[in-house]
Amino acid sequence: MRIAFVYDAVFPYEKGGAQKRIWELARRLATDHDVHLYGMHYWDGPTTIEREGVTLHGVCEPIELYTEGRRSILQALYFALWLIPALLTKEFDIIDCQEFPYFPCFVAKANSLITGATLVITWYEVWDKYWYEYLGLKGVFGQLIERFTTRLPARIIPISSFIADDLRAIGTTKPLTVVENGVDFDNLQSIPASDTSWDLLFVGRLSEHKRVNQLIAAIPEIERQIQTSLTIGIIGDGPEREELETQAETLDIESEITFLGFVDADRDVIAHLKAASVFVLPSIREGFPNTILEANACGTPAVVVSHPENGSTAVVDDGQNGIHHRPNSWCPSTAVDGLSNRRDHTHSGFNACPLVWRSPRMGSYCNRIRGGIFKCHVYGCIVDDRENCRHWRRWIHWISSCRAPCFRYDWNTGSRHRG
Repeated sequence: MRIAFVYDAVFPYEKGGAQKRIWELARRLATDHDVHLYGMHYWDGPTTIEREGVTLHGVCEPIELYTEGRRSILQALYFALWLIPALLTKEFDIIDCQEFPYFPCFVAKANSLITGATLVITWYEVWDKYWYEYLGLKGVFGQLIERFTTRLPARIIPISSFIADDLRAIGTTKPLTVVENGVDFDNLQSIPASDTSWDLLFVGRLSEHKRVNQLIAAIPEIERQIQTSLTIGIIGDGPEREELETQAETLDIESEITFLGFVDADRDVIAHLKAASVFVLPSIREGFPNTILEANACGTPAVVVSHPENGSTAVVDDGQNGIHHRPNSWCPSTAVDGLSNRRDHTHSGFNACPLVWRSPRMGSYCNRIRGGIFKCHVYGCIVDDRENCRHWRRWIHWISSCRAPCFRYDWNTGSRHRG
C-alpha cells in the first residue's frame, strides 16, 4: 500500500510526542509498504530523501513553529500553501494527516477528492472552549475550524479513549478508531541510567500551559514536609525558561534545580528518566503524553494533575503507575502523602519512595509490561496489530467503502485498481 503521513514538524529535527509517534509508525510500516512523510525541509540536501525506508518530502523551508510561546498561525498557513503543489495530485491509498494545525487537513481532503485516497486524521487534543482562553474573542474562529476539521476525514484516529470522548462531546459523527501512543520498549531497556540521579524530573517544552512554575513553587513546601533537600531536573527549553530560572532564584532553591535545556539525544532523555525517582507532569491540558509511557517503561512512576481536560489521567492508573493530583493542591500535600505512604521504611529520605514503587508496585508493573499487558503501548505491536487480519483489513475496508470513485486494494496481490 502507498501511505502518506502529513505533519509540518519532522522527527528528529523537532522533538515531540506527535513527531515521534509518526516516525515510529512510519518506519515500521515501511517494512511492507510504500510510506511517505510530508513535512518541512529540515535536512540538508535534496527536498526528497529516503530514511529507514520512509520517503521524506520537504515541501518548504522550515520557519518557527511558535510565536511568543504560541503556535504560529502564519506558519500553519505557510506550510499548508506549500503542501498544495507537493501533495495535491499524488496518489496514495491512505493519507494520515495530523489534526493540528488544521490547515494541512484541508489540503489532504482536496487530495482525497481528486485521487480517491482515503483520508484519516489523527487527533491529539480537543480544544473547543479552551480556544477562548488561548485567543480571547478570536477563539471563536479556532473553535469553528476545529469542529469543521472533524467533518473532513473518512475516519478519525483519536490517540486515546479520553480524546475520543472529547470528540463525541463536540458532536463528531465520523467513525472513531483509537490508536494509542507507544514506546520502543526493548530499545529503552538497553539504555543505562544517567550517572546523575533526580528526585523529581520534568521533561517537556517550557511553555505556560505546562505549568512548571507550579512545580517549582511547590518545592519549598515539599522539602519542609519531608525535611530533606531534593534534586530536581528540568529537561526542555521554551519561552518560560528565563522566568522559571528567576522564580527558582527568588525562592532560594536554584541549587536544587538543574535546567538541562534541550537534550538532543533521545538516549540521554531516557537515561535521565531511568535515574529519576518520580516523573512530574504539572500541566492540566495534555492529549496522551509519550513521556509518561517512557517513564513507566523505565520503571519510574508519574505524578499528573487530576483535571477534566487532562488526558494524562487516562494514561496514569492512580496508585499503580503513578498518582493523580488535585490541581489546587499540587505537590505539597496530596503528592507527598501519596509518596510517603509508599516508602520503604528500611531506607530513609525521599529517595526511599521509589524503592517501594518499584518493589513491589512498580516491579510488578514492569513485569506486567514484559508479560504483555503493556503490549498496546509498544510501537512494534501497534503496527503488528494494524497488519493482522482483524485490524489491517478493516483499514483496507475503509478504502473500498469510503471512496467515490474508489480504488480497490487486492490483499493477495498487493495491487491497486480503480473501480
